[in-house]
Amino acid sequence: MATSNTFHFEGGEYLTKMGAAWFVSYKYHQVIDKNHMNWNNEKYSELSITSRINNFDRTSEYHYFWLTKVLDMQQLDKHKNFCGLESSEIIKMAATIIVKLLDKK
Repeated sequence: MATSNTFHFEGGEYLTKMGAAWFVSYKYHQVIDKNHMNWNNEKYSELSITSRINNFDRTSEYHYFWLTKVLDMQQLDKHKNFCGLESSEIIKMAATIIVKLLDKK
């Protein structure tokens, strides 16, 4: 399993700090299902979660763009994440969020 992934696109340095799986899981929790709690896995330290949420909150201008990028990502589950989500699940969640966001427009 790879230990990290660097995203080389706009705002990618912030997504790298959060992790794509964590980002999608937290966004899914916020937009689709408040009962989805994979982003809050006990394997993440409290400090790590706080840091990720801070990065998430201050990067909202990138969220939609990142979700579209996730749709093209392969093997998301091959990089270290504690969300317990497989690549296909992460991609489906990102697609569901995009649809919901577009419906709000």
